[in-house]
Amino acid sequence: MESDLFIFTILVLLLSIIVHEIAHGYAANALGDPTAKLAGRLTLNPIRHIDPLGSIVIPGILVLSGTSFLFGWAKPVPYNPYNLKNQRWGEAVVSIAGVATNFLLVILFALFARGAAAMGAEEFASLAALVVLVNLFLGMFNLIPFPPLDGYTFLRSILPARRAMAFRGFEERLMRGGFLTLIVFLLVFSFFLARPFIQLVLWIFNLLIGG
Repeated sequence: MESDLFIFTILVLLLSIIVHEIAHGYAANALGDPTAKLAGRLTLNPIRHIDPLGSIVIPGILVLSGTSFLFGWAKPVPYNPYNLKNQRWGEAVVSIAGVATNFLLVILFALFARGAAAMGAEEFASLAALVVLVNLFLGMFNLIPFPPLDGYTFLRSILPARRAMAFRGFEERLMRGGFLTLIVFLLVFSFFLARPFIQLVLWIFNLLIGG
């Protein structure tokens, strides 16, 4: 039973990450940039999106460790902000599309979980609640204003041009650190922010599920 729950959790996390990335591509395509479409990334085929480390290894380690923190990533869906029809707000819309999709799944599956629980289908309610929890974690985490997370891109995109350039410069400097930057961020997050973040997520989760 535990192995089945492990597999289900990994699948939910993987699919939620993929849907998050596809949402970026669809938003960009709707706003005039076909980059993701031409690259064949507007598909649910996981092979097109899986990052071995971020989609399998790290999520698997987190689930096996029993931590209450869930995290992972897929290959970023490419887009060209200069192709967007709305140059002022287009990138903000694209950046927030993934988070919005995660929150939409949160609402839909929270309703399903409540309905299943009301009908006595506790097993289905528990599985739906897991989908809610995973997507709530992903959506909230991606709102953190730190590059390359969506919250930072959104914030940069809505700032006046001069400040946006400063934010982009900071982002580019951090990106030069590659994987090391990610490790440092995750360590800082784990030691200083993880506890209040998890408490906030679980508080919202309980409000939605009715726990």
